[in-house]
Amino acid sequence: MRKLKGSQGPIRASIALPGSKSISHRVLVCSALSQGRSRLWNLLESEDTMYTRMALEKWGIKMAERQGGLEVEGSGGKIGPWRGEKRIYLGNSGTSMRLLLSISTLAKGTTLLDGTQRMRSRPVGELAQALTELGAELSFPYSHGYPPILVKGSGLIGGGAKLSGSGSSQFISSLLLSAPYCRKDVEINVDLHPVSAPYVDLTIGIMACFGVRVERIDFTHFFVAAHQSYQSIEFHVEGDVSSASYFWAAAAVTGGEVTTGPLDPSGTMQGDIRFLEILEEAGCKVERGSGEVCVKGKAWKSLELDMADIPDMVPTMAAIALFLEGTTVIRNVAHLRIKESDRLRAIFTEWRKL
Repeated sequence: MRKLKGSQGPIRASIALPGSKSISHRVLVCSALSQGRSRLWNLLESEDTMYTRMALEKWGIKMAERQGGLEVEGSGGKIGPWRGEKRIYLGNSGTSMRLLLSISTLAKGTTLLDGTQRMRSRPVGELAQALTELGAELSFPYSHGYPPILVKGSGLIGGGAKLSGSGSSQFISSLLLSAPYCRKDVEINVDLHPVSAPYVDLTIGIMACFGVRVERIDFTHFFVAAHQSYQSIEFHVEGDVSSASYFWAAAAVTGGEVTTGPLDPSGTMQGDIRFLEILEEAGCKVERGSGEVCVKGKAWKSLELDMADIPDMVPTMAAIALFLEGTTVIRNVAHLRIKESDRLRAIFTEWRKL
């Protein structure tokens, strides 16, 4: 076994970030549905994004790696037809499952979406019901409301759909991504302010980059006009804020200095960038430059935080909290229990070992 020696002092480093996972999923979908050929740069190569890519390719979308980027031949929203049933395995990628569930209803053919045993315990019933309201035909072969999901794709009619807002924000994003190709306008009404709301704005922002307009009132009403289509573009995926947060945490805990990029802190669409404000509240100094972020100094002040909108930052914050003076309280993150793992239980279990 290889032993790793810990740092003996403040960490000082400059980190080149991988592409954002959340953005990579969404640009893969938009480029696959677009008119013409898109070129994607700095796309994250991870297990989850590869599941999204492989699913799109299995539906007939042509992709090729060229000159360090990915070229995607858009389908113009026309997927299929094919005979029989296409079985698509999505591992434990909840993002792939939720976003592609809506896209599968646009296809002219039958698709079975499935994943790991953990995936089969992650609910999608509310999204399925909303898709049914828009004209989809789908069913659950094993357990109602949970994968696997059998989709008999024939396109979506459109109209109105309703969501509670208490489930994953990706339910909203999924409906929005498919909405331009419905035969009628789409209106989505949400009862409560959704958890992880910044990810919905991320979806809307990326759709706008590809030429599709979404109207929203707060986070309770969304409108997408029919007969829009994504246009092919060149898109550079910015650095992943979630990945950056681990290195920012290293600076905060050791009193060091870490610079991360490429990342535009003032122009990013990633809601997790708010984590920098939390680090500042805890005592760090943050320098926001052009295309990079530098975190300096030691965090020391305990905080009381509502992290409902940035749940992916909770494990990082929980690690930093061990080194702060006093008690740190993190609220409104119950939805972390239905991620790839029960992240709240994982934090509790592993921290108890310390």
